[in-house]
Amino acid sequence: MATLTADKKVLHADLTGDSVRAAQGAMVAYTGNVTFKHAGMGGGGGLRAAVRQRVAGESITLMECQGHGRAYLAKDALDVTVVVLDNDRLTVESEHILAVTEGLKLDVQFAGLRGMTSGQGLATTTVTGSGQCAITSDGPMIPLAVAPGMPLVVDPDAYVAGTGQIQMSLVSGVTWRSLVGEGGGEPFSLRFEGQGTVYIQPAER
Repeated sequence: MATLTADKKVLHADLTGDSVRAAQGAMVAYTGNVTFKHAGMGGGGGLRAAVRQRVAGESITLMECQGHGRAYLAKDALDVTVVVLDNDRLTVESEHILAVTEGLKLDVQFAGLRGMTSGQGLATTTVTGSGQCAITSDGPMIPLAVAPGMPLVVDPDAYVAGTGQIQMSLVSGVTWRSLVGEGGGEPFSLRFEGQGTVYIQPAER
């Protein structure tokens, strides 16, 4: 089974005859005998997932890295974190996905929040199954717990991903950003309830 290891801003993908899917153009170096081929969206889902992807406006182009050796992957000098899924579900913006191991399925769902953030799609790619998923963030990613009766509210620009049984909703009205006179349009925040973990980045878009 391929192993993903984060080393600050670089991801090490160790291959033993198997493969990982990585963001197109993320490979910066490799050792051993590794081949690369276009994997499209990757992870199955077929035409329906591709149509949903187009509706959501998400662009997730993956390449397949296969063979024996180590591939070094990086993206825009962003920090890298490896999240381990054990028959779990990760919801993440596709631009933050750096690599996924075999056994994980990617699907795109329309979150209906486009245009309310800084032009980015929000929480539209789901990664399900068991394996490792490498995620990029602007600064070290910070995990925050969501527990029953303890909802979490985050700035949409800080949100990166979430795992577990959590529900996301919009909270409109006054936010900390509108208090200091920043941002345009209707201010809103993201509210998470349930049981799980929400990952945020310390830098804003």
